[in-house]
Amino acid sequence: MSEPDTPSAPAVDAARLLELLPHRWPFVLIDRVDELVPGERALGRKCVTATEPWFAGHFPSRPVFPGVLMTEAFAQLACVVAMAANPDARGRDVYLLGVDKMRFRKPVVPGDVVILTVEVLAVKRGIWKFRAAATVDSQRVAEGELLATVADR
Repeated sequence: MSEPDTPSAPAVDAARLLELLPHRWPFVLIDRVDELVPGERALGRKCVTATEPWFAGHFPSRPVFPGVLMTEAFAQLACVVAMAANPDARGRDVYLLGVDKMRFRKPVVPGDVVILTVEVLAVKRGIWKFRAAATVDSQRVAEGELLATVADR
């Protein structure tokens, strides 16, 4: 998937996003989903702003979006892919089981718009494996793989 050339209506609006995610504000780390193929892949955005609470303590003199939150944004987008593919999973959660090969290539700072992509690599015995990548201004800033499962609360 590539970055869209022009903004368009999101494939998943804010209300639908909250139906698919068990998370709530302020911990929803995806601002919009531009493309969604349930059970296969998604492209979303995170608009990083200076007012986000972690910047008060995460290098206040030079705020950097924490890698662990980038990983969580990937996990949330993966959750959208999995939950959209399983309408009967409503009321269930998606749990992150593992993170592999995660690399952070360039700092993400307030003002950046992060384009997130996740793609399903495999689904076996209820375990989903995703490849994830993030870019800012077409430059790769993070990438890795995630393992997740849909489970009862």
